[in-house]
Amino acid sequence: MTDRLMLLDSASLYFRAFYGVPDTVRAPDGTPVNAVRGFLDIITKLVTTYRPTHLVACWDDDWRPQWRVDLIPTYKTHRVAEVVAGAPDVEVVPDPLEVQVPVIREALEALGIRIVGAPAHEADDVIGTLATTASMPVDIVTGDRDLFQLVDDARDVRVIYTARGMSNLELVTDATVVAKYGVLPGQYADFATLRGDSSDGLPGVAGIGEKTAATLLAAHGDLTGIVAAAEAGEGMSAGVRAKMLAGAPYLAVAPQVVAVVRDLPLTIPDSTLRPLDDEARDHATALAERWALGTAMSRILDALDGLGSNAASA
Repeated sequence: MTDRLMLLDSASLYFRAFYGVPDTVRAPDGTPVNAVRGFLDIITKLVTTYRPTHLVACWDDDWRPQWRVDLIPTYKTHRVAEVVAGAPDVEVVPDPLEVQVPVIREALEALGIRIVGAPAHEADDVIGTLATTASMPVDIVTGDRDLFQLVDDARDVRVIYTARGMSNLELVTDATVVAKYGVLPGQYADFATLRGDSSDGLPGVAGIGEKTAATLLAAHGDLTGIVAAAEAGEGMSAGVRAKMLAGAPYLAVAPQVVAVVRDLPLTIPDSTLRPLDDEARDHATALAERWALGTAMSRILDALDGLGSNAASA
């Protein structure tokens, strides 16, 4: 098989799993395990459909980094459950999901799937770094369109977009981004900065929507060019120019918030997907019995076995 790295936006996927499987699914001790089962089934589908040779579960070590909040105080404010002095803020997570996150990590570790996070950074930044530095084609699995900025046909970096559900996955390439938004992937971060995103608490430039943002980028190339044109009073209407100038304080800081970090000093363990040896399989099976993961664990073990047989015959 041709080497291909798959990067999971883990929180995006386990939230989807939690809401997609009834929380009546429980372990013998009463702990809900719907998100665990659903997350394993998601990985099974991805592995069997897209055949990655390497897989990393990218993690939010800090889902709301202070350095981003310092730049835009409204960043993800609506998702804060509790502000903790000297530590990452606590995110609003349903209690039945929160208790499952350690079990999800335990299951991933039992399967040999590497979990990678970075202090003071989000999973998006880990994904950005790994996608940028990868020496092989990359599939990014997420329901977050912010990661469209990483799509790059020339390097074979694409997004497997989950927003419409796991039964209706969308493969996002350069052409997809152009067709959806009228901008190239390399312009997407500037486009998102201008448009804003209420789901992340990013206000955008008041009065500048998607159509105007795309038109400005088509005319001026990037945000730097747009700002220069506004300051010079050239290449845009007086109304748009006034909006851009009024948004100058926001535009001075927002690009750093919207752009994913691509140069984290990450130490990455071997992320090759392999069938489990007998000892590891026994451990995974015991874990499945403890948490009543049932066929979700057996299906992912079969998927890993299938990758191994394909590699041997390649």
